[in-house]
Order: sequence, then structure tokens, then C-alpha cells
Amino acid sequence: MPTDSRVYSYSAVLMGSPILLKLFVHDEALASRVFQLIKRYEDLLTVNRQSSEVMDINHAAGLHPVKVSRPVFELIRCAKAASMLPQSAFNLAIGPLVKRWRIGFKGDEVPPAAEIAALLALTRPQDVILDDAAGSVFLTRPGMELDLGAIAKGYIADRVRDFLRRSGVEEGLINLGGNVLTLGSPVGEWGIGLKKPFAAAQETLGTITVNHQSVVTSGTYERFFEQDGRRYHHLLDSRSGYPLDNELDSVTVVSADSLDGDIWTTLLYGLGVEKGCAALEKRHDLEAIFVTKDRRVVLSSQRNFHFTLQDDSYRLTDRTA
Repeated sequence: MPTDSRVYSYSAVLMGSPILLKLFVHDEALASRVFQLIKRYEDLLTVNRQSSEVMDINHAAGLHPVKVSRPVFELIRCAKAASMLPQSAFNLAIGPLVKRWRIGFKGDEVPPAAEIAALLALTRPQDVILDDAAGSVFLTRPGMELDLGAIAKGYIADRVRDFLRRSGVEEGLINLGGNVLTLGSPVGEWGIGLKKPFAAAQETLGTITVNHQSVVTSGTYERFFEQDGRRYHHLLDSRSGYPLDNELDSVTVVSADSLDGDIWTTLLYGLGVEKGCAALEKRHDLEAIFVTKDRRVVLSSQRNFHFTLQDDSYRLTDRTA
């Protein structure tokens, strides 16, 4: 990141994560408004407490539709569209599985197979009914639960960017606990560290250099437990009910919008390196960095960023290596 002395940092803890705002102006009032905006969206979207618009939908599952605010409705619409893609690992209705596994929230055992099978029946995105005219959302089966945790940070990061631009700010950075979104910088591009899997918090594989881009990383090292010599991480596959299992340790998506980064880290995890790179050939607005269990770093392309590898125990390769 720029080391210019004119960078001012502001921080808070929201959404269960440390939030960092970097600006090139000293403006405590503006930073306070940013954190208030984040808190307002958190209050709408959280499933980690009993009261929110999303929890209102969950509580009414199988009973009746729930009218929600337009931002919540549009985010759910976007999440359902991503969930309905062929072979999508993304699923807005994955809530029952997340709640049962509780990985990262004192969950440290594999649920019985019969329980997982029963919960899978409650995770069909087709059973999330949207009424555009009424602005309502209906979960048709009792026990269904939305979980927008996989995309809430991206959506909120984009709203913070829009707010900053409306406020006349064209240079800065917002880090919502893993979702990093950059605006311009008067001292060059921003350097974002790529986390080294299963290493100390500050250990990085290398640096992603970007400007006016979002950088979102999801990894199996973020929340996990081990049982009988096997690691179970928090990136669940609603097609099987179990954590996604392939060659990947992490996926990073570089995109203009952080919401796209959230969606595509999950989609690409489900696809793996080869199919993921193939899918990105059709999306010139998205790029990815795949980190594999056998210590390869694979770049889909480098149109809107530059990556510098800084760890000799990993190697940069193409997707066929």
C-alpha cells in the first residue's frame, strides 16, 4: 500500500470483523459516516442475531411472504440469480447447512449424514420466491433460511465506494475484513498482500497491485476444524452438504465491484482451476488468482492487476502445469 505520510487510517469493528478505511484527507466526520453506513447495512442483512430484514424472512419460512427494503430485495435477487447458474456452488438458501455445521463458531464435528441429507432438501434456491411488485420474499418450506454472509461484505463495500464518490472522495481504500476495494491514489497503485494459507496472520505469498479495483479472497484456512485426520473448512457445497473438496486452498477475484468478487470466489471454488479459468475467458471484467494445495499460484490473466510472488516455496504456473 502507499506509504505516503498523507494517508490517514480509520478503523472500527463491525460485522464481526476489523474494518479499515484509508483516506488522503483527515476527516473524522466522513469516516464516522462511513462506519454508520456499514452498520446500517449490517442491521438489514445479518443472520447473526434475531432481528434483521433477512431474519424476518427466515422466521416466516413456510408461512408468508415478507416485504423488505429495496436494497435487501435487490441483493437477494442478485444472490438467487447466481444460485441458479448451472452447477453453481453459490447458494443463498444454504443457511440450514451453515447453521448446522457452525464452522468457525464452535462447530467442531461432522454432522451425521442423515442430518445433512435432510437439510439439503431445505436449500433449493428455486424455493425462494421473489415478488417484484410487492417487494417481498417468500421461503416456501418451513426450516429454510437465507444466509447472505457470502456476499454481504461485497455489497456493503460497493455502497461505501459509491458514498465516498458522492462525497467527493476519489482516492482511498476500504477493507471490510477481507473484501478490499480501492479507489485512486495520488502516490501510485495500491499493493494488497495475498495471504499465505495456514500461515501466521501477516505472512503473505505476494503482492497484488491494483487501482480502482476490488480484491476478494476466500480460503479454506479462514475457518476450519480437523477430525480423524481430515480438515473441514467453512466453504460448504450445497450440492453435497459437505465442504468443497478440490485442489484449492484459496481463490482471489479482482473485479470492479466487490459484490462480483464475493460471488465469483464461491463459483470458482466450485469449478476448480481448469474450469474456473475457462469460465473467466468469457468475463473480461473478472480475473482470478488460484492458490493450490500443491503450492502453485495460477493467474487467469493480468489485465487489471499485477501480481508479484514473494514466497519461494510456491511457484507461478499456468493452469495446465
